[in-house]
Amino acid sequence: MKYSLTWDLDSFFEGGSSSPALQEKIQSIQEGLKDFESAANAWDPERDKPDYLVFQDLLHDEELYAKALMQCNSFITGVQSADVSDLDASAIHARIIQLYSKLTIIQTTLKKKVTAVKESDWAPLLEKPAFSALAFALSEWRQQGSRLLSDKEEALLATLRVDGFNGWSAHYDTLVSFIKIPFEESDGTLSELSAGQAMNRMYADPDPNVRKKIFTEWEKAWGSLAPAFADTLNHLQGFRLADFEAHQDEDFLAEPLRYNRIKRETLDTMWQAISANKQPFLSFLDRKAALMGKDKLAWYDVDAPVSLGSFQSKTFSFDEAVDYIIEHFASFGPKLAEFSLDAVKNRWVEAENRSGKRPGGYCEDYPESKESRIFMTFTGSASDMSTLAHELGHAFHSHVMRDLPDLNTRYAMNVAETASTFAETIISAATVREASSDEEKISLLNTKLENATAMFLNIHARYLFEKSFYTERMNGFVTAERLSGMMEAAQKEAYQGALSDYHPLFWASKLHFFIDDVPFYNFPYTFGFLFSLGIYAQSMQQTENFEETYISLLRDTGSMTTEELVMKHLGADITQPDFWNQGLEIMAGDVEEFLRLTQKYM
Repeated sequence: MKYSLTWDLDSFFEGGSSSPALQEKIQSIQEGLKDFESAANAWDPERDKPDYLVFQDLLHDEELYAKALMQCNSFITGVQSADVSDLDASAIHARIIQLYSKLTIIQTTLKKKVTAVKESDWAPLLEKPAFSALAFALSEWRQQGSRLLSDKEEALLATLRVDGFNGWSAHYDTLVSFIKIPFEESDGTLSELSAGQAMNRMYADPDPNVRKKIFTEWEKAWGSLAPAFADTLNHLQGFRLADFEAHQDEDFLAEPLRYNRIKRETLDTMWQAISANKQPFLSFLDRKAALMGKDKLAWYDVDAPVSLGSFQSKTFSFDEAVDYIIEHFASFGPKLAEFSLDAVKNRWVEAENRSGKRPGGYCEDYPESKESRIFMTFTGSASDMSTLAHELGHAFHSHVMRDLPDLNTRYAMNVAETASTFAETIISAATVREASSDEEKISLLNTKLENATAMFLNIHARYLFEKSFYTERMNGFVTAERLSGMMEAAQKEAYQGALSDYHPLFWASKLHFFIDDVPFYNFPYTFGFLFSLGIYAQSMQQTENFEETYISLLRDTGSMTTEELVMKHLGADITQPDFWNQGLEIMAGDVEEFLRLTQKYM
């Protein structure tokens, strides 16, 4: 094996959750934040003008501690993900969250003081060399500061978040560690799958009986803890709604829209375009069902592989997957390829398929080290190869921004999904293009279209569910039974009744509903997917030096609104349906090809 399946975290803090260096770092941050808080409280913008030298120092400290906390948080998150039974890691994570709370209080103080700067002084301040590059971020601070409560109230809210808001999110991770899925192999061997292992096999196993058997046990396992998950979700989002109300946000979408730097008009237009163009993807699901000898697909069949004729779904070793990704990244641009190869060689990726890992995949940034780490479970499928490419795209995004001021690297989730989805698109397009037979092309188109149906149907269901849940939660506690009913109703609406069986407990099994730092952790994926398709289409037209254009776009993602970003780099107005229809049409073309190639098997 050329590449390691396990990552290197010791280069950050040796010893995992028992690392003395980590403890020293956390203690150092705790002590430093005290001095930073005193300095922020003492800052008087009026006395600091016209040069604002104290403000420069405060911004330096804000960056210093924000990076330090992210470094520690990324590390302990990695430790927890690799071993969900590590309770010491959970305790350390709780301490880091407390320090984040302290930093939030200090940031609140700075934002309120920035807001208090006179209008006549603000423009001259932004024109100074020390602040001009930060104009967008500081203006955003000024807007945020205008919504803040008193210092005392904001400090109290930040403190309460630790054991309330953040605590319930962490509690979800604890609950997931108890999820075990019993499974009997064909040879009679009994095993106990973790949530991550069961999910991978449930969706990817070519045997429909295996998928159904795991799904049945999957529902039982999550259902056994459904009341606890319902408590967690209700308290988590109940806190969030109380926070919205305190800041006079009557619309629960106001904060997610601000966070993602997009207009409500943009979001509504995107979903309207998708709803008006679902038929090709419903036709794909119908054809896939027919190929399986079914009237309709069940939930656990949607992502199943398709193998026709003599073709059997390909599996890849980790080495093969990495080499394939690097080869095709290189066809786009040398910088993406060279970076990705270095990342894998330097053990930035945790991919081993073993028990005890959390489900899913992600990429975390380590800003002090200017590195990233990727977490996933690699089982050899084409889907896993796409996941690896996706997460390497995230890492590349952070990499090209590493020399920017920290405030300008804080891009929102919707554009965060752009680089990852673009990288994934490069690989999926390559696999389809290079297929050696119609049967292989059908299999690969299936994998590609699974992603599209996830973006246009599955995530639409999540969005509809959360809108319904927030609406009901404003009137009181929502029971586990009701949550399951709402989830199934949302799935039926989003899939337009295309499935025979749904996943009512998806609200419990999907981590995204329980993440505390980003509200509505769903529509940004769909946005990023369609945005990346627009970028990919442009890359096909501008083949010369497009990588530099692409890098310029990524570097701007933290310093302008989404509407401004798309207009600047793609010349498109995302408040109009034409932009969204473009990406939908690209994927509809893949559906047409899938239907054409599979017609002879009907």
